[in-house]
Amino acid sequence: MALVAACASLLAGDHLRLEVEVGAGASLELVEPSGTVAYDARGGRADWTASIRVGERGRMVWGGAPFVVAHGADVHRHTGIELDPGAAILHRETLVLGRSNECGGALRSTLSAVREGRPLQVEELDLADPVLRSSPAVLGTRRVLATATLLGCRPEELADPHETSLDGPGALRRELADHAHLAEDALEPTWARWKALTVRVGATAASRSSASRTYR
Repeated sequence: MALVAACASLLAGDHLRLEVEVGAGASLELVEPSGTVAYDARGGRADWTASIRVGERGRMVWGGAPFVVAHGADVHRHTGIELDPGAAILHRETLVLGRSNECGGALRSTLSAVREGRPLQVEELDLADPVLRSSPAVLGTRRVLATATLLGCRPEELADPHETSLDGPGALRRELADHAHLAEDALEPTWARWKALTVRVGATAASRSSASRTYR
């Protein structure tokens, strides 16, 4: 399924909310043909919120397009994910601070993922202060942060030193770069492996469920 915006931009005062629900045993791949740009807020603020629920044994893959925060923008971005038993999601987020030759505006990005009612991944990224975000411990001289997050299942092995296991079933990988396509290209090997895992585990769960229903 393609997520096509009539106007892929955010201005001061905009409040964009996206709600996605994947039914039990269903599988959804969400594709964004184009990215989103948050423009100069001129003292105002814009909000972007995605609320996702994946039903029991459901699967979702969402390779989000770049989210660009132009100079002067002020954006709060939040992604909320709820996973029912046996559900999983693979999500890619590419945050770009500024267009060409810009340092970028203020961005606060949060993610809250809950599995069977319990927190699985909760994080807050505050990139509002250009001085703090230029610290070597944050972004340094880079302006693009791309993240692949796998929730609900765990890879059998971590094939790259940038991949990290979560405390629960899941893993993530982050990449810093000067340009969005470079960050996404660096993530591609991890993305391809984790996507295959998500699809394979989902197909296995659906097959077992179908066999169980037939037996009864």
